[in-house]
Amino acid sequence: MITNSSKLAPDLREYLAAERTTLAYVRTGLSMMGIGFVVARFGLVLRIMQMNLQQSPHVATGRSLWLGTGLVVLGSVVNVLSARQYWRQVHQLNERMSAESKVSWLAVSLALVLAIVGLFMAAYLVSSSLLE
Repeated sequence: MITNSSKLAPDLREYLAAERTTLAYVRTGLSMMGIGFVVARFGLVLRIMQMNLQQSPHVATGRSLWLGTGLVVLGSVVNVLSARQYWRQVHQLNERMSAESKVSWLAVSLALVLAIVGLFMAAYLVSSSLLE
């Protein structure tokens, strides 16, 4: 009879699945940041087009800046949460199994570095819009 206190044999597939899931979230967060940057800078493209065409009506570009910056920040949050979720998942797997696997520092550091880059990107977008 198996009791709740007995641990399972370590299964590498579960650890690798956790890492793959984390990296998929990191790709999603990075995509959100990239799309957000493009959306935020699209307002600048509209302004340049308006300057070239004197007859065109005034185009408000503030929404694209804030929507794009919001996507960049949201992508950064997704990356931080993915690193946190992966960290917790590996520790839960270690508690359940008879192994002490270590957290992949590559996956965690990649997620956190991209989150920091995203926050700097959001700060750049906001500060560049204030200077214009």
